Amino acid sequence: MPIESDPEESLDEVREAALRAGLSDYDLTDEDLATLAGEEIETEPELPTLAIIGRPNVGKSTLVNRILGRRVAVVEDTPGVTRDRVSYRAEWSGRDFMLMDTGGWEAKVEGLDLSVAQQAEVAIDMADAILFVVDVTVGPTASDEHVVRLLRAAKKPVVLIANKSDGPQAELEAAALWNLGLGEPHPVSALHGRGMGDMLDAAIGVLPTEMPEVEIDPDAPRRIALVGRPNVGKSSLLNQLAGENRVVVDEVAGTTRDPVDEIVEIGERRWTLVDTAGIRRRVHMTKGADFYASLRTGAAIDRTEVALVLLDASTPLTDQDTRVIGQVVDAGRAMVLVFNKWDLVGEDERFLLERSIEQDLVQLSWAPRVNLSARTGWHTNRLIPAIDLALGSWDQRIATGRLNAFLGELVAEHPHPVRSGKQPKILFATQASNRPPRFVIFASGFLEPTYRRFIERRLREAFGFEGTPIQVSVRVRERRKRR
Repeated sequence: MPIESDPEESLDEVREAALRAGLSDYDLTDEDLATLAGEEIETEPELPTLAIIGRPNVGKSTLVNRILGRRVAVVEDTPGVTRDRVSYRAEWSGRDFMLMDTGGWEAKVEGLDLSVAQQAEVAIDMADAILFVVDVTVGPTASDEHVVRLLRAAKKPVVLIANKSDGPQAELEAAALWNLGLGEPHPVSALHGRGMGDMLDAAIGVLPTEMPEVEIDPDAPRRIALVGRPNVGKSSLLNQLAGENRVVVDEVAGTTRDPVDEIVEIGERRWTLVDTAGIRRRVHMTKGADFYASLRTGAAIDRTEVALVLLDASTPLTDQDTRVIGQVVDAGRAMVLVFNKWDLVGEDERFLLERSIEQDLVQLSWAPRVNLSARTGWHTNRLIPAIDLALGSWDQRIATGRLNAFLGELVAEHPHPVRSGKQPKILFATQASNRPPRFVIFASGFLEPTYRRFIERRLREAFGFEGTPIQVSVRVRERRKRR
């Protein structure tokens, strides 16, 4: 018995074919043609990371500025000065790479040996090659010797930098660094630029030419990151979901330093939970191990699929909370807002708190919200349905015909405002990718940001997308000139 086709679906396909045919009258790029052919938008290839490590005040930030050719890192003659950013895109001899400035730590945060070990281990772990900077005017110290032992154990490529080699005498003193056992020391002066070319040639020589491709197992447990500012209950929630104490829980904020991946079975399903170190204030305001905890938390968000953003219901929303949420949205990850410690809020206060949350997070009305108590387990059973909802939206794809039918009705009902006597026309739209959903709209003119947000809002109303950021980009194309 023949299967009857859906008349509405057939109409959408006819509309799509007509709109595609109309695009032939416009100048399209190769990227446009690839998008229209349904090819996934390629992300930029991952670049190798070159980390600069060394004691405070050996000239790391000056070296960063010299390599980049511009002043981006804070330079001050004070050990442990913090930075605004930690990674920068750099280039030398036609090779692109990421330069990691591991400044911002202090030698006596929690004892010399512990502090040096924490900072060096994180930098070594995250980098593909290391620039180890030693102040030639001081010579190797006990801290330097500690890092040397870590470098040898890690077996990562190392280029030894003898900084502050401002003259022939300093270059002779640099030769003594052979004793560290890390190979040839490269005498440079980051301040004056001496020896930079040879040093960068050596660094490029040890960076990998090809980055390994990570294969994603479709049958692997889906990854959930628990993120939030310190002491909001991330580790408590992980332990509650796991049914046992798997990570340290302490009233002292920031007990967790490193992300810990845990396979947890919840509701007869396996999940990978990542308990991340608490994100403190802006990275440039953090010190010591917290600086590196921020780095690793960002890396954990990049590796996850859905983030549970924990917020403390017993205290007002803070700038740190907003910053964490922004980090998840910018990374394009599915998100569930989790208000922990809800049991500490009195019955009379809950209505006012709900109103306050709605006002503070009005731009995030699309994110599912769960109120719970990680300590007692109250309402933690509501997490999995919210996670499933967010991941389903994150994975969702809209058929091109259906999408264009939706936009056609939308524009007919609410056309773009006329500006300077012109009204841009939406020519065609397609969903270029998912995880997160990304839509590309071809238009005859510029669409105002307010109209783009209107399209995004109506997309959510029509197709859901609860729990995932969506991206709407517009490509303005001109009509092909007739010859």
